[in-house]
Amino acid sequence: MSSKLENVSFLERQFKLKQNKTDVKTEILAGFTTFMTMAYILAVNPGMLAEAGMDQGGVFAATAISAAIACFAMAFMANYPFALASGMGLNAFFTYSVVFGMGHTWQFALTAVLIEGILFILLSFVNFREAIFNSIPMNLKKAVSVGIGLFIALIGFTNAGIVVGGGGTILGLGDLSQRAPQVAIIGLIITGLLLAKKVKGALFFGIILTTLIGLPLGVSYMPNGQFLGIFSAPPSLSKVAFQFEFANIFTFDMLIVMFSFLFVDVFDTIGTLIGVSSKANMLDENGKLPKLKEALLADAIGTMAGACLGTSTVTTYVESASGVAEGGRTGLTALTTGVLFLLALVLSPLFGMIPGAATAPALIIVGLFMMSPIKEIDLDDFTEAIPAFLTIVMMPFAYSIAEGIVFGMVSYVILKTITGKSKDVSAVMYVLAVLFVLKEIFI
Repeated sequence: MSSKLENVSFLERQFKLKQNKTDVKTEILAGFTTFMTMAYILAVNPGMLAEAGMDQGGVFAATAISAAIACFAMAFMANYPFALASGMGLNAFFTYSVVFGMGHTWQFALTAVLIEGILFILLSFVNFREAIFNSIPMNLKKAVSVGIGLFIALIGFTNAGIVVGGGGTILGLGDLSQRAPQVAIIGLIITGLLLAKKVKGALFFGIILTTLIGLPLGVSYMPNGQFLGIFSAPPSLSKVAFQFEFANIFTFDMLIVMFSFLFVDVFDTIGTLIGVSSKANMLDENGKLPKLKEALLADAIGTMAGACLGTSTVTTYVESASGVAEGGRTGLTALTTGVLFLLALVLSPLFGMIPGAATAPALIIVGLFMMSPIKEIDLDDFTEAIPAFLTIVMMPFAYSIAEGIVFGMVSYVILKTITGKSKDVSAVMYVLAVLFVLKEIFI
């Protein structure tokens, strides 16, 4: 009994649970929820990088271990509930643009990720990324939260097959006669009922119940049909770890690829931190995030670790909002998620039984939670409203948090300048707007 109390006391001291108005149970539940909504990366990332010629098992191990390292860094350095893993979009750029499009080896792409990670750390020490975060006006910060909400909801709908692309339209309704969309809709109703009844851990229990419902319908399944099938030996990293191509680091192509990784990583991370921390009321009265430097440094450490182990850029995950929605407020949430990534090395079949249809309801509901700051956006001043609107809609439309920020910030600078309100624009915003325009033209 005394050892249990000592463990709780350690967690209280380390993560300041009472100060953040939370407890061990809430934080661990939030960590489980976050992991379940982002565990798909353990299947998607190895498959995508395998197309580039990398060993799929090695990438799986690298994805899990680098995510754990980054989550632990976030937990102990920043004490924030933000989880990290290899970023979607960044892995697609790795495979389809750098390897297939430009004709480079995957070792070349991995080297670019390593250099980007090193620069990321240096930029953290000189407060460059903090300056970017703090330069974004409050209305745009609130818009980022709303845009991320729509983006997360879109991910949920597409993961479940409720919304699909093609078929003569950009987006359309999926085939609802299929089992996966049906299970997701049932899960959405269940999760909504749990929330309406104010059940603690509603998102987490919604995922579990939806997974169980999917078993007899063939949407989710027990691995190998038996309990013992949930265990597996961790794959080897030997074929992907430390596989760098330093001979081409001073080429123009390396500069372009490295900058592209850096750009998306910086603004995806900043956008996620703004959106999720805004929803969790972590920003101070000036719209700043305490321990921002530590959070950004944890992200950079994850990217360097990922490159060394053999995976694409590690970044802060927007799905962290699901854990925050469950009440996660400290690094104990991130720590729990990191531990689950390590467990996935030997329990990958078990985590693999949770289908996208089961996590989709949680993501859709989190999208709703992220919408609330829209009430606080000034929609009467069009120099504020238009940039905020563009930020919101371009995140799901362009399928990119970074591009949503680009459209919002550039339009903000232009409108404020041409309407004689340039005093509302900081020097950092002007510099960033110019860089964004140059990036869109030349890269």
